[in-house]
Amino acid sequence: MARLRGATPGGLLLLVLLLAWPAAAQVVVEDIIVPVTIRRPGQPALTHDVPVSIFRDTARPRAPFLVLGHGRSGTAHERAAFGRARYTPNSRYFVSLGFVVLVPTRIGYGVAGGPDLEDTGSCGGKVYPPGYDAAAQQTRQVIDHARRLPFVEAEGGLVVGQSFGGATSITMAALYPANIRAVVNFAGGGGGSPETSPERPCRPDLLRAMFADYGRTARVPSLWLYAANDRYFGERFPREWFDAYAAAGGRGEFVALPAHGHDGHGSFTSNPTAWRPPFEAFLRSVGYRLP
Repeated sequence: MARLRGATPGGLLLLVLLLAWPAAAQVVVEDIIVPVTIRRPGQPALTHDVPVSIFRDTARPRAPFLVLGHGRSGTAHERAAFGRARYTPNSRYFVSLGFVVLVPTRIGYGVAGGPDLEDTGSCGGKVYPPGYDAAAQQTRQVIDHARRLPFVEAEGGLVVGQSFGGATSITMAALYPANIRAVVNFAGGGGGSPETSPERPCRPDLLRAMFADYGRTARVPSLWLYAANDRYFGERFPREWFDAYAAAGGRGEFVALPAHGHDGHGSFTSNPTAWRPPFEAFLRSVGYRLP
């Protein structure tokens, strides 16, 4: 059932940091390495290390996992300079809601290094699904690792993603739903270029077809959040993608976030007051008990 509404963002221990936390709680941030193996049709399997930052509250003996997927840098130079994904303010907020947060830096970015597995081709010749599947395979294996950690509940986790990571969360709902209660898609999509083609991504029809395919198999509830002034994808195409997903059987809710700044595509990090209320309402609707 789909809904539309509006709204007013083994492991090698490398580092442990203790951060001050309200109400006498203490958050531990651990950087670990998770080896993953990526399998792609017609190509040899690739085994590579994925750095993962874990945020958790030491006052909770066990908590459900939340895997947070980052977006895609547009150029090879930007991907090399990506550093490590953490989304620290958002990750701390998710911990405050009762989650153990895992933030992978995927293969091809920053400290992970390795080949670019998420290249979906030229603007006129896009082939989207393999790129998202490569990201989803990494997410799936990070979840498999997390489920073995003593402070993580093995079932009922959440997958959240921004931009390329947002579309990957929908891929997870369709292809790798085991142990996942729900997924959240912040501004998900691909092929956008706000500088050269604002609000007109490459081959949006192919993304529509991909999301329709996902909707045929996805049975995990999903939340889709897009700002009115997203300069990567605009207003029209995200709604078309969601409608195609829902018409094919995908369970989801679309939230139209207000315009924010020059480009609302980054509302996940720049406008949390807009998305936190519908986000928390969605979590409650799928059975999470929030503080």
